Amino acid sequence: MHSDRQNNPLTGASSEAAEHFDAALRAFNIYRGDPVAMADSAIAAAPDFAMAHILKAYLFALATEPEAAAEARAIVATTKLLAATDRERSHIAALDCLLAGNWTEAALRLDHHNMAFPHDLLGLQAGHLMDFYRANARNLRDRLARALPKWSEDMPGYAALLGMYAFGLEETGDYARAEAMGREAVARDPLDCWAHHAVAHVLEMQGRTEDGLAWMDTREPHWSGDDNFFKVHNWWHKALYHLDLGQSGEVIALYDARIRGDASPVALDLVDASALLWRMHLEGHDVGPRWDEVAAAWDAHADGKLYPFNDWHAAMAYLGADRSGEVDRIVGAYRSAEPDWTETAGWARETGLPLIEGFRAFWQGRYADSAEHLHAARFIANSYGGSHAQRDIIDWTLTEALLRGGNTGGAEALAGERLALKPHSPVNRRFLNRARAAEPAPTRAA
Repeated sequence: MHSDRQNNPLTGASSEAAEHFDAALRAFNIYRGDPVAMADSAIAAAPDFAMAHILKAYLFALATEPEAAAEARAIVATTKLLAATDRERSHIAALDCLLAGNWTEAALRLDHHNMAFPHDLLGLQAGHLMDFYRANARNLRDRLARALPKWSEDMPGYAALLGMYAFGLEETGDYARAEAMGREAVARDPLDCWAHHAVAHVLEMQGRTEDGLAWMDTREPHWSGDDNFFKVHNWWHKALYHLDLGQSGEVIALYDARIRGDASPVALDLVDASALLWRMHLEGHDVGPRWDEVAAAWDAHADGKLYPFNDWHAAMAYLGADRSGEVDRIVGAYRSAEPDWTETAGWARETGLPLIEGFRAFWQGRYADSAEHLHAARFIANSYGGSHAQRDIIDWTLTEALLRGGNTGGAEALAGERLALKPHSPVNRRFLNRARAAEPAPTRAA
């Protein structure tokens, strides 16, 4: 029987199919190339190769897009007839939970899977991404901590584990270890975009803006290639550093050329686009018709059902594009969902609603209402979706709502809270200065 590079058996594989599978998994690990096409090549070479089908199912299921989820369900239905080993059946069970909208149950199944099959790199990465999408910082770290002792440094894929572990350490606030681990990962594998982005997160969370720009610039050839699936998110990180420094021209240039230069329809890229435009709006910049393009791209994804984190970012774009009816549609879908439908429906009702209502109130100039929604939501927003850096947009919007609503005492308190975490951040210093001076909201040209 053939095996993968970590010596896991691959039932139904031929030698050629195993090579394609290893290439596809490698592409997935470092977010470069086309792992779907590589998985298809593996399936073409060996149609009954269960793990190739499973890999392809994860690629679609983890995309957080309705059409991709439908494709993943079709793949899983076929693969159930092929799964013959405990490892394969365990993956199918996790995928079933994930595609039913129960992310935590899927992630917990992969907890046990990873303990039983600690060298299954696909299982580790899929579980890590599930932890990320449900904002479980502890398991982002500990899933890898449990597996790493079972690995040796010379095993293929070891660097990818270090990169994932680095991100988990960062999300749990262990910044020194996270940075060291991330730098070691990219030293071992310079093309590992996830490890690079883990270090970018450390520098963002610590307010080390100049260090962040240097990190992005010196390593740009490794993370910015056309075949890099993760390049837009890393450009977004670079834009955040410029935004913190008040360099709006650089931010808009990056947005136009890099973040939306190819008008990517991918939901992950649209999240970055909405989030950056919203931050520019908070800073008082008129971003013009850019909202319209992003809002139109969101139409294929924001169904009010699959993944509320995406819906929230779609709502930002719909507000900017003056398409309030689409915001009503999303909110209506949340409110009409069956009470015990899925975990994602719970996320929508409990966290998605107050976030969308808070952002809508802000856009409409109802700053006191916005602050009321967002102050409560900020404590539950890490129940799903994204990183601390991505969710910072909540506190940023809340602080700006307090300033514009005349609650300078509250704004000063939140500015102090932010400065305690990032004492060198120019954005946070500007918040404090404006609160103390009771300045009006900024208005600037793009």
